[in-house]
Amino acid sequence: MNVLICFDKFKDSMEAHEAGHIVESALSNKHPDWSIDTVALADGGEGFCEILTNSLKGTLESHTVPGSILTPIGANLGWVTGEKLSHETRTDWKLNEQSKVAIIEMAQATGLQELPIDERDCWKTTSFGTGQLIKLAVEAGAETILLGVGGSSTNDLGLGVLESLGLEFFDRNDKPLTSIHPELWHQIDHLGRALPDNLPPFKIACDVENPLFGPNGAAAIFGPQKGLKPEDHPRIEAEGQRIAQLLCDYLGKPWSLTEVPGSGAAGGITFGLSTACEVELLPGFDLVSQWLNLPEKISACDWLITGEGKFDASSLQGKGPGTLAQTALAKGKRVTIMAGRIEVGEGSFSNPIDLIEISPRELSLDKALIMGPKNLSRIAGNLEK
Repeated sequence: MNVLICFDKFKDSMEAHEAGHIVESALSNKHPDWSIDTVALADGGEGFCEILTNSLKGTLESHTVPGSILTPIGANLGWVTGEKLSHETRTDWKLNEQSKVAIIEMAQATGLQELPIDERDCWKTTSFGTGQLIKLAVEAGAETILLGVGGSSTNDLGLGVLESLGLEFFDRNDKPLTSIHPELWHQIDHLGRALPDNLPPFKIACDVENPLFGPNGAAAIFGPQKGLKPEDHPRIEAEGQRIAQLLCDYLGKPWSLTEVPGSGAAGGITFGLSTACEVELLPGFDLVSQWLNLPEKISACDWLITGEGKFDASSLQGKGPGTLAQTALAKGKRVTIMAGRIEVGEGSFSNPIDLIEISPRELSLDKALIMGPKNLSRIAGNLEK
């Protein structure tokens, strides 16, 4: 029996690699003769840097950078060389075997999960710390930067990143402004100092198609979870449009960049970077799937076991576990989905599938999160061939 175990994270309960190893341990103890391959999933958010770097036996560097509200925070910078990438990826990205690729996860330096709920306020958060990681990568000779933008706390149009890379901001009296965040936007009158001319191309793992502004834009859709009050939306929208126009004019870029699908991801960081350098948006799961060689792994397995904290209709709209399950079913594989809560039925799939909730419904959420690893281990030990 060839088993592929491929979990995403169980948010606030288990990391993706932890869940995978729990199930792997339970199955290998019961069936030592089975061949079991365990792969952790990431989609551009939490775990993106570590999972992608470790999967290719790259190098993780630990750095201390300013967090969302400039409090120092630890964050990783991942490195892999071109020789470790698949031939397809190396060709697509125009790299050679010696090329250096830096992997950065916005959720670490500028992550929403790092802020207590009462400190989540996108008027006050900045992507400056993510910019510091980018600056370190550029200075170390990165030829491509792979950036995961899920789980951000910001709505700063990426100005924090650009400030970190050298862009300067001035008020009408030519006084420099620093630590730029939306609360200071109204003071910005003009820009100065050129950005580095050696910025490498960016590959951005992005699973949203929202533009920067409008009813489906960054502030309208993602602002509320980042602390934006409904009554403040018109102001941050209007001030953001003025700043975006200022940035486009200064760097000689078209306003149409604000309308590109995905320009509203992560508070507009994709827009900000697009004004400064070459940016390509890549669907998060497609990128990870190619990086981790998942199509071949699915073809080689007899049984796929996947899942995440909550498996619902959104899981079937391009997210990792749902896409994996559908792909494996289409290839005639046995598929088991294990999740803390499952809110889809077997009718959502083309072929029979095992849907297993690991948490009893009567448990409170707090207890379910605490007991997640124990419940997963118990149920995994009872999985039948």
